[in-house]
Amino acid sequence: MNEHGIVNEKDIKGLLRRDKLFAAIHKQYGPPPAWGRDPGFVSLSKIILEQQVSLASANAHFQKLNTYVPEFSPAHILKLTDEEMRTCQISRQKAKYLRELSTAISTKSLDLESLSTLGEPEVRIILTAVKGIGHWTTDIYLMFCLQSKDIFPIGDIAVVNTVRELTDAHSQEEILALAEKWRPLRSLATYFLWHHYLKKRHRT
Repeated sequence: MNEHGIVNEKDIKGLLRRDKLFAAIHKQYGPPPAWGRDPGFVSLSKIILEQQVSLASANAHFQKLNTYVPEFSPAHILKLTDEEMRTCQISRQKAKYLRELSTAISTKSLDLESLSTLGEPEVRIILTAVKGIGHWTTDIYLMFCLQSKDIFPIGDIAVVNTVRELTDAHSQEEILALAEKWRPLRSLATYFLWHHYLKKRHRT
């Protein structure tokens, strides 16, 4: 385990002491995987494709697109026609979002490499300024690509459903209030909740 990443022994011990919910998940399934992705255009594009669809579907669409273009880069994405996007099973909306991201990078209004030097609030302002990137997409990028340690993606259906399943918190307000006691390790808490969600459904 990388001690600087979200999943590390010190933080796990701290979270297990903080809430017995995670002690129970840990006892049943062990620690969550140290999920992570390389920062940059490819990972952010994948996260956009994962909006509101299954990971399997998003991955299949990404693979079609990745195979179709000579290189998965902003320049090559911007050359694609609507018809070519459809051929790669990219919806009109997702195609628009990928073009918005590609344009922002090509015009240098977005510098993804600089995000690792910024705090979470600044990253959120910069990313959500790009059409098609909302708080969920930003949350996932912050956790997986930048390994930000205190993110709670209230827009993630799997996380919300798992909290509802395992606790008495049901409304968004109740879930956010519960998550407050997991600070400053809310990303690790989220990883545990995903871990439980996937293990229970035999998806890992």
